[in-house]
Amino acid sequence: MRTATATAAAVATTLLGAGAAAVAAGRYAADAALRPEPGRPLPGTPRLSVHSTAPGRVALTRSLASLRPGTYGLAAPGVHAVVGPVIDGAAHDPDTVVRRLLAVTHGSLEPGTRVVLTPQVHLGDPGAALGLDHADVDVPGELGELPAWFVPGARDTWVIAVHGLGAGREHPMVVMPFLHRLRLPVLALAYRGDLGAPASPDGLGHLGESEWRDVDAAIRYALRYGARRVVLHGWSTGAAMALHTAERSALAGRISGLVLDSPVLDWHTTLRALAAARRTPAALMPFAVRAAEGRAGLRADRRAPGADPGVLRVPVLIFHGPDDVIAPWEPSRRLAAARPDLVTLKTVRDAPHAAMWNADPEGYEEALRRFLTPLM
Repeated sequence: MRTATATAAAVATTLLGAGAAAVAAGRYAADAALRPEPGRPLPGTPRLSVHSTAPGRVALTRSLASLRPGTYGLAAPGVHAVVGPVIDGAAHDPDTVVRRLLAVTHGSLEPGTRVVLTPQVHLGDPGAALGLDHADVDVPGELGELPAWFVPGARDTWVIAVHGLGAGREHPMVVMPFLHRLRLPVLALAYRGDLGAPASPDGLGHLGESEWRDVDAAIRYALRYGARRVVLHGWSTGAAMALHTAERSALAGRISGLVLDSPVLDWHTTLRALAAARRTPAALMPFAVRAAEGRAGLRADRRAPGADPGVLRVPVLIFHGPDDVIAPWEPSRRLAAARPDLVTLKTVRDAPHAAMWNADPEGYEEALRRFLTPLM
């Protein structure tokens, strides 16, 4: 009897130890998924090889990624370039694809360089990259000063641009020339966890659950310096932050519209993708996702952004596509279907996460023009 009892105790101890190890490993994986790493490729971003270059063209490894339509950045350590569409009829090897090479903005593209296709087209600040007059400003936030770029315009409706996962203030520069032509002032915000901005108290990203308060601070700054109303334009988690701000801010009445690009509306799927990108073993994935939800404050009693369509009070334009593996397209489709009076969904195909402009710049800007015109 004592032997059976001892065996049962040993088994229980082993199971408890294994459970504790799994929880600890899950917590570690959760922290890895939630730590902001601007510039790190997101899940589903394959590495490509540069096979050759010629004036105005570059040959890349042939893949679904390198065949995508539109305009993208090419990034590698110490290298950044901009590529346009695939060149039809260009001579190439069967395992390559030739794209238009629009610019090499940093370093040099040499054969053999391993690159990723990225939505970030511009490097530097709006002056260096786009030739736009701008000011470096500091937005007072609850954790400290938040660096931002301000591009002036004649109108009193400001656009507050909020980047998302794996990106920084440089990503929203893709729409700055267009917004400048509309004479809309633009405030591009760095928020907690970004380079030059205060870290969050726990050092983790919260998928917008806490970061939205930095957008609220940006609205206060805009109103203090001449804005009468604002449009929030967010990508990825920045889009989730914009929705949270519209739902929770005491200044929500000053928000005249929301532009949401690839919004993160399904925490669970996004956290699974981020944990998988950090090579979390499949056996630990449930622990990692639960731990990440807890660490990020995404508890069951917290409502995901857009979960209650009835709280929307302003027009919303969503750019999203079914090829997004980070933020599923289906919640955006449901939100648009639930509030057709306020929400317009622009479905963009053949585009990865937060690359809706890249896939179709002209179509994106035309939809944006139609949406913004009555809000100016």
